[in-house]
Parts: sequence; C-alpha cells; structure tokens
Amino acid sequence: MRIAHVITRMIVGGAQENTLFTCEDLVHEHGDEVLLITGPALGPEGDLLTQGRGEQVPVSYVPTLRRAIHPWRDLRSYYAIKNILRDFKPDVVHTHSAKGGILGRMAAHALRVPAIVHTVHGAPFHPYQGRAAHELFRQCEKYATGRCHRLVSVADAMTDLMVDAKVAPREMFTTIYSGMDVEPFLHANEHRDRVRTELGFTNDHVVIGKIARLFHLKGHEYVVAAAARAVKVCPQLRFLFVGDGVLREWLDEIIYEAGLEEHVVFTGLVPPSQIPELVGAMDALVHASLREGLARALPQALIAGKPAISYDIDGAREVVIPGETGFLLEPKSIDPMCEAMIQLASDAELRERMGKEGQRRFTEQFRHQHMTTEIRRVYEELLARR
Repeated sequence: MRIAHVITRMIVGGAQENTLFTCEDLVHEHGDEVLLITGPALGPEGDLLTQGRGEQVPVSYVPTLRRAIHPWRDLRSYYAIKNILRDFKPDVVHTHSAKGGILGRMAAHALRVPAIVHTVHGAPFHPYQGRAAHELFRQCEKYATGRCHRLVSVADAMTDLMVDAKVAPREMFTTIYSGMDVEPFLHANEHRDRVRTELGFTNDHVVIGKIARLFHLKGHEYVVAAAARAVKVCPQLRFLFVGDGVLREWLDEIIYEAGLEEHVVFTGLVPPSQIPELVGAMDALVHASLREGLARALPQALIAGKPAISYDIDGAREVVIPGETGFLLEPKSIDPMCEAMIQLASDAELRERMGKEGQRRFTEQFRHQHMTTEIRRVYEELLARR
C-alpha cells in the first residue's frame, strides 16, 4: 500500500510515538510505501524525529502547520498538505491530532483518497474549556469526521466520549490500543540500582513517579498536594517527575511552599529511550491528568511491574483495575491519592502483587506490532469495500 500519515507536530509525546511506530512497522513489517507529513516540532517537549529513530520513514514538512489556530497559516497548510498528497497518490491517508486531523482529512477527501482514517488520541474538546471553544472544536471534529471513512480510538472511553458528543455514530469507531516497544519495560528493573543511585534514592525510599509534560491539566499540583500529606505518615516516600514544560518554575515554587524540596526530583526532558530505566527506578506510578485518551505511561508502568494510581479519566479505567493493578480515583481528589500513596509505601507485597498482575494482563496487548497489524487490517477492510 501507499500510506500517508498526517500529524500536526512530532514532539516527544504519546500520539507521536504511536504514529512513528505505526509508520516504522508498515515499512519494516509489511513493506508498504509510507510518507509522514508533519509541521515543525515546536515546543519544549523536544523533537521525536531527532531521537535516532524513523530514518527509514520519508518525512515531508509543512512549515506553516502549527497547533494554534491561525486562519491564514491554516489555509496555506491545507493547500500544502493537499499538494503533497496529490504528488504521493496514497491508497490510505491516516491522520492524527486536532489540526493535522482536520486539515489532513479535508485534503484527502478533496482528492478522493480511497481510504481515510483518523486516530482519536484524545478529544480536542473537553470540560475545562470555555463553552464557545468547546462547541467550536466539537463542530470542527464533527465536520472532519464527515470526510473520513473510519475512526480509530486508543481506548473505548474515547469512542464513548465522541459518540456522546454526537461527533460520529458508534459504527464508525474501532478501538486499537496505542502500541509501544514492550521489551525495554519488561527489563526495566535491570537498571534499577544504578538509576536510583544516580537520582539520589536509597534502598529505603519508596519512589512514586509521574511521567508527563509540565503543562496545564497534567495534574502535578494535585500530586504535590497529596505528597505533602503522605510524607508526614511515610517519610520514606520520594517523587520523581519525568518531563519538562512551561510550568517548571511554578512547580518549583509550590514544592518549596509544601516543604517537599528533599522529596521531589525532576529529570527534565529525557529521550523516550530513557523512559524504561526511569520506570525501573520507580516503585509505583501516579497519573493525575484531567484529560488524556489513554496515557502511555500507565501501560508502560504496568508492563514494568509497577502499580498505578490514576484519576478516573478517559481510558485510564481500561488498564488501572481497582484492587488488581492499582487505584482509580475521582479527578482532582487529594485525600484518596494521599491514602493510595500511603498504602503502596507501607506494603511492598501489595506493590509486587499489583505490578505482576498489570504485567500479566497488558504486555501482549500493547506490543506495537500488534497495534500496527490491527490498523493495517482496517486499511485492508476499507480498501476492499471501496
């Protein structure tokens, strides 16, 4: 097949990892001709395509393709994407992210591409927007959905959200979990002692990690508030924040005000290849985002044998099973998160039991090869119908 993937930017992030694995697998495992169309990787998160991967995937850059709404720049991006697709002549166009998804589907539809697919990594509309912005993004997504043939959700919760918002009928959706390279996470504990020593943790410390951009709605402030209470009961608790972003200085301030300077370590921006060893250094993972399709950090931690504490948002409940693989909490709640931290810090057997169950349940399900095979099956089905 000739397959074009369109995404707004290839920063270091979950949707981008998903897209790159798909492109690489289509080339290496299935022998397809693939073209990745993207804008510049602007932002503090870093450029995924400079991390030593993706050399076998041709990339076509659209300099005007940006995340922020800008009518003139967006119009130029639409025509640029359309021209690239016209030259490439794809059998399939597969889009990702809000801006790339809307412009890519519009361009592919105008060119009558035989199969047009969009992956819902996370809805562009959410409860924390103003009413006007929420409705605008919902209507844009509904309009773009009318210009594609299938929607792929990274979690069942994404399908429910989009159907409830009347973006598309349920029969348009297929759930395919976002794949990853599971092997490094299965061997994550091999690096545990070295990495903990480098980070300043001792054997007595119980380390709870959070992997997320330091950005709005990622929930770091709730983790800090819960941690401030938990360390009074369990002073052996330590917290590892993996990632960087615009809220770093603000987080430093609230950590200082909470008296947690000795309990929190920031790694800053790290390449994806370093994530497994950092997970290996943890004893549990906390996920406090208020919106996210299905955070890759959750299955990554579970595959590495680490239990998870998560707010019950979007697809989290599909991997964080209360009492079995972790704790599922009301969004924005502080006391329940504190209690979960204390339980895990006080009970090594509980941590081991939950971690092993997560590893048993989700290792095979989240292999990226499995994801790509399922995605390619969608392409085949659509092309056969067309």
